[in-house]
Amino acid sequence: MGGSTGLNARPTGLKGRIKGIYREVAKFGAVGGVGVLVNIAVFNLVRHATNLQVVRASIVATVVSIAFNYVGFRYFTYRDREKTGRTKELGLFLFFSAIGLVIENGVLYAVTYGMGWDSSLQSNIAKFAGIGVATLFRFWSYRSWVFKALPARDALEQAESFLTGDSAPETTRRR
Repeated sequence: MGGSTGLNARPTGLKGRIKGIYREVAKFGAVGGVGVLVNIAVFNLVRHATNLQVVRASIVATVVSIAFNYVGFRYFTYRDREKTGRTKELGLFLFFSAIGLVIENGVLYAVTYGMGWDSSLQSNIAKFAGIGVATLFRFWSYRSWVFKALPARDALEQAESFLTGDSAPETTRRR
C-alpha cells in the first residue's frame, strides 16, 4: 500500500522511493550546478590568462571541479551513505571522474579540432555540452558504485547500537 505509519515516519513504497530519488537528484544537481560554474570559470580564467590550448585549459578546469564536487557530494549529497572505506570510495570517485573527464573533454576536442570551432563562445558551448553528457554518466556511476546506500539491516543495527550505547553494531563485530 506504500503509505507512512505516523506523522514523522518516512514514506515507504513507490511514492517514498520517488521522493528519495527526487531529493537525491536535487542535491546532486545543486552540487553539480556549482561545480559547473567552477568548471566554466576556471576554464575561461586559464584559457585567457595562460597560453594553454583549449583542451588543456579544460582539463585543468575539470580537475579543479572534480575536487570541488567530491567534497560537495561526500558531505552534502551523499552524507547519509556508507562512510567506511574512504580510500576505496575516493579511488572509485577518481576513476569514474576520469572517465567523465574524457567524455567531457572529448566533446570539446571533437568540436575544436574536428570542426575547427575555436572561438570563446564556441568553446564554452562545447564545454557545457560535454559537461552535460558526462554528468549523466557521473550521476549513474557515483550513485551505483561510489556513494553506496547502507543496506537496511546494517543501518538499523547502527542506529540501534547508537541508542543502546554499544560501540559496534552486530554486523561489524561479526566481520
